[in-house]
This record gives sequence, structure tokens and C-alpha cells, in this order.
Amino acid sequence: MNKTAPKSTPAKGGKKMKVVFIAVGGLTLLGAGVGGGIYATGGMGDKHSKEDANRPNLVLRKETPEEVPEEEAAGKAAPLKIGTISVANDRAAIDPKKYEVTYYPLEQAFTANLADGAGFVQVGLSLSTYYDGKVISNIQRQMVPVRSAVLMVLSQQDANFLSTPEGKIALQKQMTKAVNEVLREKEGFGGIDNVYFSNLVIQ
Repeated sequence: MNKTAPKSTPAKGGKKMKVVFIAVGGLTLLGAGVGGGIYATGGMGDKHSKEDANRPNLVLRKETPEEVPEEEAAGKAAPLKIGTISVANDRAAIDPKKYEVTYYPLEQAFTANLADGAGFVQVGLSLSTYYDGKVISNIQRQMVPVRSAVLMVLSQQDANFLSTPEGKIALQKQMTKAVNEVLREKEGFGGIDNVYFSNLVIQ
């Protein structure tokens, strides 16, 4: 007499299906985690390091002031500084006591008519940055749009307000913002801390 085997096959099949679902779910979560990590770090290693290579770095301030380079003393351009402190973006707050500042004078003065035809203004400018020579190179490469942005800001000024200390401080902030906007658009990084007047004539 043949004995029939107990009907346990469906139960075993159900257990196997559960194991398969758990394994697939685990692999899906693992893949999502890896993908999220790659996205968060800006992609694969090679691409990220290439982007970092072009990003300006902050220049640590030295305890004793550097001697004036021979090139600069002779009236030639000094070597561009090399930074060592990387940042995520150029909007991070910077401690001026911690980092070295570089002043970059723009060779040609700016002359523009003031708003409402109330006269004209002529200014000489120097830009300051706590980042390395990559920012200076970016300014030099984008000098045409930088000059255009500064002239547009100047042409919007009111003569009476510009004659006051508050007006001059406001103009500094406006021009700093305008230059950084150009650099961010063209180079992906601003880095200008402030704009200083080497001369300012209002007529």
C-alpha cells in the first residue's frame, strides 16, 4: 500500500519565496545606498577630484609677514599664491585673522555717467580675496564682463548719496556682489571678499 507524502511542498515554496524577496530587498537597499553616496559626493572619484583641482583654496596666514617677492619689488607681477584649505563653496564665512589676503589692483580706472545725468564718477579699484591665485586667474580671464558689471553698477549711482560715506560703503558692497556674480556665472566660483577704492572722483 502506497503511503502518500504529506502535502508540505507549498509551505516550503513559500519559505523559498520569502528568502528570495528578502535577498532582493537587501540588494535594492544596498544599491540605493551606494548610489546615494556617489550622488552626495558629486559622482565618481575621478570626476570629483578634477572639479576640486580647479576650485580655489584658502591661503593660511603665516605668523610672520612674507617678504616682498623680488618680482613685485622690481615692479613685475608676483607669483600667484597656492592655497591648501578647500571649501565646499565661496559663500562660506571666512575669519580674516586666519587666512592670507591678496589685493589685486585693476589696471584701468572706471569712468561712468551717474544716474539722471547728474555728473560722472571715476574710480580706481583693487579687489581682495582670501583664496589662492586661481581667483586672480579667473578675474584676468573674465576681465571684460567684470569691467562691464562694475560700469553698470557705477551708472546707477546717485551723485548726492555717493558723496556720503554711507554711499561709498554701499557702492563697495554692490560692486563686490557684481564681480562675484560674474565669476560664479563664468567660472563657478566667486571668492572676492571686498572692493577697495584707490581713487574716487565725483563731478
